[in-house]
Amino acid sequence: MKKGAVAMLILLAMMLGGCADLYDGSYSTVMPHMRPVAPAPQQMMSARNRLQLLDIIQTLIESGKPDGVISVEGYDPQLLEQDMQGICGTIKKSHPVSAYALDQLTYETGKKDGGAVLSVNIRYIRNNTEILSVRSVADMDSASNQIRNAVARCDATLVMEIGKYAERDLLQIVDEYALNNPQMVMEVPQITWKTYPNSGDARVLEVFFTYQTSRESMKSMQERVSRVFESASLYVNGDAQEQEKYMQLYSFLMERYDYQYDTSITPVYSLLSHGVGDSRAFASVYAAMCRQADLECIVVSGAKDGQSRYWNIICRDGVYYHVDLLSDNYAERTDEQMHGYVWDYSAYPVCSDAPVTREPRQ
Repeated sequence: MKKGAVAMLILLAMMLGGCADLYDGSYSTVMPHMRPVAPAPQQMMSARNRLQLLDIIQTLIESGKPDGVISVEGYDPQLLEQDMQGICGTIKKSHPVSAYALDQLTYETGKKDGGAVLSVNIRYIRNNTEILSVRSVADMDSASNQIRNAVARCDATLVMEIGKYAERDLLQIVDEYALNNPQMVMEVPQITWKTYPNSGDARVLEVFFTYQTSRESMKSMQERVSRVFESASLYVNGDAQEQEKYMQLYSFLMERYDYQYDTSITPVYSLLSHGVGDSRAFASVYAAMCRQADLECIVVSGAKDGQSRYWNIICRDGVYYHVDLLSDNYAERTDEQMHGYVWDYSAYPVCSDAPVTREPRQ
C-alpha cells in the first residue's frame, strides 16, 4: 500500500475516534461521546396480596407511569393470575383516576434476579400532564370552592378526584359566585361536566368552562374593574354614618354614566366601563361595593310588574330596607312600600321600620 494512502487511513481513523484536535476542518467541533450516568436503582415494589397489588397499580396510574415491575415473590401463581384478571376487569369501575385516564391494562409474569415478578403495561387516553393535573379534594364543599376559584382564574377546565362525591347544582354554584363576586367574574361561563365512573362514593369530576371572551381579555377587564372598586372604596367617608355611606356608594355608581339599560355577556365590565347594564349588574356591583365598605347588602332576585328584576336589601342601624338603584333617586323602602314587586319572602330578611333580627323569615 502506498504511504500516502496509509497516512490517509490513519488520519481518518483518528478523526472517527474523536481526535478532532489533529484536524482543522469542518468537523473540528465534534463533541466527545459522553456515557450517560445510570440513575440510582430504586427499590422494587412488592405485593403479597390483592390489596397490595391493587394499591401499587393505582399508584402507577395516578402517577401516569406507562409500566412497572412488581415483585410477587411468595404470591401463589394461580391466585396472582386470578387477582390480576379481576383487577384488569374492574379497576375502571372502582378507581376514579383509572376511569378517567386508563385505556388498557395488560400484564405478564416472569423472573428477575431469580425472583418472581409481575410486569404491567399501562396505556392511557389522557396525557401525563392531564393525569398529574387531577386535584384531590375531600368532599363536594371543597370541590365547590375549587370551581369558584377556577371561575375567578378564567380557567377552561378543572379536574378533581373527590373522596365523597354528591350531586350538586354546579350551574347554581357558578351563578351565585358570579352574583356575589362581580369584581372577579367578567363573564359567567357556560359549564358542562362529566364524572368518572358514573356511580360510587369517590369519583373524578371533569368540568368544562366555555367563554365567548378570551382569557387574556377577561384578565384585562378584571384589572380595570378592580381599579373602579378601589376608587369606590376611597369615595366612602370612613367617619360617616351608615346611611350616608350607602348614599355615597349610590352616588359613586349612579353618577358615573348616563346609563343605557341593556344586557351584556360581560355585565360588570360593561356597566363600569361603558355605562351599559341591567338590574342584575347594578344590584350585584352595588352589593359588592357595600360589602367592601363593611356595609351589609344583599342582592334580591324577584320581579317588578311581571318582569324579572334584581335589587338590594341593606341593613342600616339594625333595620333592613329595600333599595332599587333603578328607581328614581335613592329610596329605602319597607316590604309594604314595595308596590309591584314580588320576591321569595322566606329567603330574605323582613324589611320594616323597626329593628328586627338578622335571620331570614322561616
